[in-house]
Amino acid sequence: MELLEIVKKAVNALEDKKAEDITVIDISEISTIADYFIIANGSNANQLAAMKDAVDEAFYKSGIHAKQVEGNNNSTWILIDYNDVIVHLFDKEDRLFYDLERIWKDGKVIEL
Repeated sequence: MELLEIVKKAVNALEDKKAEDITVIDISEISTIADYFIIANGSNANQLAAMKDAVDEAFYKSGIHAKQVEGNNNSTWILIDYNDVIVHLFDKEDRLFYDLERIWKDGKVIEL
């Protein structure tokens, strides 16, 4: 399965959990840490945990397992590293504060 198809599955899983402002950034040309960042926010810790579980399930069904997870069910920023794809889940305030889209502005925003 092509990597972009897997990214689409993760985005669909986030949409099913009512994630807000989902952004996919292709960083393959500017970084060696991953090919894609998926960034989304939710309104509370429970929603962030549900979003994390939904993405994890979508990737698991595609045979992809998380290499590293940072954050827990009480966190305001959850990072899930799937090698070629890194998923960042924020509450609204932290997303604005860390502003990953600005930091990675040299990447290409992908419209799915």
